[in-house]
Amino acid sequence: MSEGITYAAAGVDTAAGDRAVELMKSAVARTHGPQVLGGVGGFAGLFDVSMLKAYDRPLLASSTDGVGTKVAIAQALDIHDTIGFDLVGMVVDDIVVCGAEPLVMTDYIATGKVVPERIADIVRGIAAACEVAGTALVGGETAEHPGLLAPDEYDVAGAAVGVVEAADLLGPEKVQDGDVVIALASSGLHSNGYSLVRAVISHAGWTLDRHVEEFGRTLGEELLEPTRVYAADCLALARDAGAQVHAYSHVTGGGLAANLARVLPQGLSATVDRGSWTVPAVFDVVRGLGQVPWSDLENTLNLGVGMVAVVGADGADAALARLAQLGVPAWTLGTVSVDDGATDAGIVRGAKGVDGGAVRLHGEYRA
Repeated sequence: MSEGITYAAAGVDTAAGDRAVELMKSAVARTHGPQVLGGVGGFAGLFDVSMLKAYDRPLLASSTDGVGTKVAIAQALDIHDTIGFDLVGMVVDDIVVCGAEPLVMTDYIATGKVVPERIADIVRGIAAACEVAGTALVGGETAEHPGLLAPDEYDVAGAAVGVVEAADLLGPEKVQDGDVVIALASSGLHSNGYSLVRAVISHAGWTLDRHVEEFGRTLGEELLEPTRVYAADCLALARDAGAQVHAYSHVTGGGLAANLARVLPQGLSATVDRGSWTVPAVFDVVRGLGQVPWSDLENTLNLGVGMVAVVGADGADAALARLAQLGVPAWTLGTVSVDDGATDAGIVRGAKGVDGGAVRLHGEYRA
C-alpha cells in the first residue's frame, strides 16, 4: 500500500516555521517593554494599555501597509535583514502623521518555502526598526504558499495601532495661513515607485552589482537602502511646544505635492520651492536612464523629501533646531497662504479621496 500525501509532501514544512520562530525570538523580545504580556508565540499579542486611563479622550490610530516590489531587490541580492525598516516605516510613519504614538505592530510574511534563516532575517529587521520607532512587535504570522509563490519569493505586510490625545491631534484643522512647510530628508527611494525604478534599470540593462559613480556604491546597495523611520523624531518634535507643529505629511506613493495636499484644509495652499534642496543622485539617475519626465517623478517618488512638517511661523526656527538635535536633515520648503483658486499645471489639489487644500510646486530643482 502506497503512503498517503502528507502536508510536508504538499510543500509545507511546519518544523521550518518553528525553527524560524526560535531564530527570531530574541530580536522580537527586545521590542517588548513591561506593557507586553505573554512574550512570543501566543495566539494574540497582549499589550497593557492602563496608561490610557490618564488620557482625557484617547483616540486610537491604525495603519497597514506593505513594502511593494522593493522585496524583489532584496530577493535578488539575497539580503533580507533591511526590508523590515521599509515595512515599519511605511506603517508607523502613517500613524505619527496625526500625532499618535505607535504602540504595537504585527507582521505577516507569505513565502513559497519557509527558509528559517531568511524568515528570521526579515523579522530581525522588522524588530530593529520597531526599536527605532519605540513600537512593540507583539505578533506576526509566516505563511507557506507552495504553488502560489516560488520557493525564494516572499511578500511582507504589517499593521500597527497607536494612540493620541484628542486635544493633541494633528492635521488640517490646525494648519493656518502663514504656516511654514519644513522638509525632513529621505534616506533614498524609501519603498515607493519601485515598479518604475525596476522598469528603468531593466530597460537600461543595468545589473544590481554594477558600481555607480554617482552613488559611490553598487546599484543594488543604493536600491536596498532602508527607509528612514521618522516616528520617534516626529513625536519628539510634536511634543516640543516651541516648534508649533500643526501637521505632518508622510511622502509615500503619489509624491510630495499630493501627500502634502492631504493635510491642508480647503482654502489654503502651500507653495513649495523646488530650488530649496538638491535632489539626491538616485532620482536623477532614474530620470536620466529612463528619460522619465519630471512630472512623473514628482507624482511617483519622494525626490529626497520623506516627511513634511507644517509648523507655525513663529516655530519654524525652533523646529529646525530641534530636528538638527535629533540628527534629521531638514530645511524650509515653503509657506502656507490663502488659496487663490488658480488651476495651472503646477498645482495639486487633494489626493487619495481627500478633498483638501492645494500645493503649488514652483521653480527648478538644483543641478
